[in-house]
This record gives sequence, structure tokens and C-alpha cells, in this order.
Amino acid sequence: MIYSLTGTIIDITDVSIAIQVGNIAYECFVSRTSDFLFGEERTIYCYEVYGENEHFLCGFASKVEKTAFLLLTSVKGIGPKTALNALKETTPDALYRAIRANNTAYLKKLPGIGPKAASQIILDLKGHLAAEVGKKREKSNPEQYDEVREALRGLGFKAKSVDDALSAIDTPNLSNEEILRLALRRLRKGGVNP
Repeated sequence: MIYSLTGTIIDITDVSIAIQVGNIAYECFVSRTSDFLFGEERTIYCYEVYGENEHFLCGFASKVEKTAFLLLTSVKGIGPKTALNALKETTPDALYRAIRANNTAYLKKLPGIGPKAASQIILDLKGHLAAEVGKKREKSNPEQYDEVREALRGLGFKAKSVDDALSAIDTPNLSNEEILRLALRRLRKGGVNP
């Protein structure tokens, strides 16, 4: 099983990226290709899908996103492609908030998630995802992220872009300034302007 790949992004399509690792290039299906830049050196966290008629790699910009994907695919009736499509329109933190609030209306807006799947996600994941997000929160002060989120919103960045940038930061014990700098770098790399 491939845990992660570190290399150079050599191709980006609507649904996947190609990463060159040594003499081999791997194609990884991703939730948001906008998280990656052509020519950049990246580490991508992977999940290998083996099916009766399919075999492919899913790639994630952070371990947090991979965890959310794995939790979604643990829900009955939600496969890897549905989970990836759902993560295109949300972040792990936003997904968790919706589950904690029993917000089926939010979940139903995600691609491929109908009323039945939304209810099943809440039923199956409420405890699991709360525990995973709790682990992440232990690494850092969640109020820091709220303060940085407000600062970036004050600069005119859209809420979804800000949440996407912050959810990709998976480094413990950062100061507000370091979180802000990393988030701004990611927003600018993604071509996001206020």
C-alpha cells in the first residue's frame, strides 16, 4: 500500500494530477486540482483503490483530508469517487461541523450525496470524525485558526478559499504569524486574490 508520494507535479487535469517520483510518474485522482501547482515539489498522501474492475490512486494535500476521505468511504454506499467528489465542495472541518450539527441540508448539497447518504453519514461518522478532529485540535490552539480566518476574511478573501487554505496546514505548534504566512502563500499559489 502506498502511504505517500514526494515528487514534482508534472501534469494536472480536471480530476487528477501526475507526480514524478524518480523515474516513475503516478496519476492520482484528487478532490481539488487547485490545491496543486504545475512544477511544484509536493508530498501527496495516498489511498490505493482496488476494485473488481478498477485500480487507481487517490491523492490528498493533507493527512486531515485523507482521514476525512477514509471516514466517508467507511459509510455504507459511499465509494471512493463519491467521497472525492464530496470533498471538492467542502473541507474536513466544515464537514465535521455539519455532522456535529446534524446538518443534512449541508451534506445533501455535496456532489453525489443524497438524503439517505446524508443521514447515513451523520449516523456512522458523528463519533468517529469528532474524535479525529479532536486529535487535530490537540496539536494546536483552534482559536489561532479562528483569528487567522478572521484576518484573512478582513483582507477580502472568500470564506471557502480561506477554509481550504487553513485546512491544508497540518503542522503543530505554529504561531498566528506562521499560520497566516502559510495560508497566504497557499492562497497566492492557488491564484486566489482578495
